[in-house]
Amino acid sequence: MIIFPAIDLVDGKAVRLFKGDYNQMTVYNDEPAEVAVDFAKSGASHIHIVDLEGAKDGTTPNFETVLKIKNESGLFCEIGGGIRNIETVRKYLEAGIDRVILGTAAVNDEMLLDESILAYGDKIAVGVDIKDGFVAVKGWLESSGIEAFEFCKMMCNMGVKTLICTDISKDGAMQGTNLDLYRELSERFDIDITASGGVSSIEDVRRLADLNLYGAIIGKAYYTGAIDLAEAIEVAE
Repeated sequence: MIIFPAIDLVDGKAVRLFKGDYNQMTVYNDEPAEVAVDFAKSGASHIHIVDLEGAKDGTTPNFETVLKIKNESGLFCEIGGGIRNIETVRKYLEAGIDRVILGTAAVNDEMLLDESILAYGDKIAVGVDIKDGFVAVKGWLESSGIEAFEFCKMMCNMGVKTLICTDISKDGAMQGTNLDLYRELSERFDIDITASGGVSSIEDVRRLADLNLYGAIIGKAYYTGAIDLAEAIEVAE
């Protein structure tokens, strides 16, 4: 299992939200690229980046910061947040970002998802943000009304290779991850699944690795020191 330490961006800074609430935001570092270099020193090979401003309004205000993270760390970088047209997909991938995550767009724009997969294959992932069993959109601010497992089935049928599944109720809460959800996802779907939300201890990492998931995202637990990244990577491997 691959560990994806996370960098969430607002105004060019590395931040974390509590349960997706933009009003409950903590700034951890003014220089996200420095955080990424620290990830590399701890043995990380991949980074999960989210442009939180982009997620709300569908723009790319932190584009230059994302490129700086990629260039200074040299790690595999995936980016989500605000990617709602093929031009933005192309912009990131042609600039050297390794994988683009479609969230709201995957729910609302089947043509874009189809076009992106056709053009870029496994460089396209889909973020499935789950709230009360349904897929949430627009920076977790709205429910799509689509049942989460039904949506995952649709994504598999469309040829998506990677799903990044977040239990919003667990995100940033430091109360453990939703093992039952990821167990069911891994049993139901033959697809790469990355667990996100609430990974807050080495035991969480160990249990997720036992499910043979593709990846796990570590966010707040890294920044608060609850998880030692080097240890988490060792356990996951």
